[in-house]
Amino acid sequence: METAQDQQQAAPGAFTAFARFVLCGGGVGLASSFAVAALASWIPWSLANALVTVISTLLATELHARFTFGAGGRATWRQHAQSAGSAAAAYAVTSVAMLVLQQLVAAPGALLEQVVYLSASALAGVARFAVLRLVVFARNHSQVAATARPVHATMTRAAAPAGPAVLCRTA
Repeated sequence: METAQDQQQAAPGAFTAFARFVLCGGGVGLASSFAVAALASWIPWSLANALVTVISTLLATELHARFTFGAGGRATWRQHAQSAGSAAAAYAVTSVAMLVLQQLVAAPGALLEQVVYLSASALAGVARFAVLRLVVFARNHSQVAATARPVHATMTRAAAPAGPAVLCRTA
């Protein structure tokens, strides 16, 4: 019979985890772009984008838990929530970058828009990788919480200094 420790696989190194993050995240992102386009032919684009974003974030979080960071199982609700928060922050970064571009350049060309968007997306992706690796799927985070026990200190009263009579009797 396998124990939980036997089932948990070793955490991959930073380079391996980053390569897996790019592969999983990029694959889900690419599939999502096609899904949004297909779904937008039936429903409004903003609704299609929102639905696909939720589904793709859930899928990517599961892939990251099982494959990218080697967490050894399904993602927890806490990990899903934290991952969604990091995805929302990445979305905000790319949106702000595009808004700044629109403020600085009256009519940016498609190439400039792509350069700005992809640069912001790459920056947000690196930050998201760091958050997922160091916070969301950190190995010792769940182990510390599971093994942390309250420590009860026992206080002892210091003995009063012994007088000369006591010292002489013990000598």
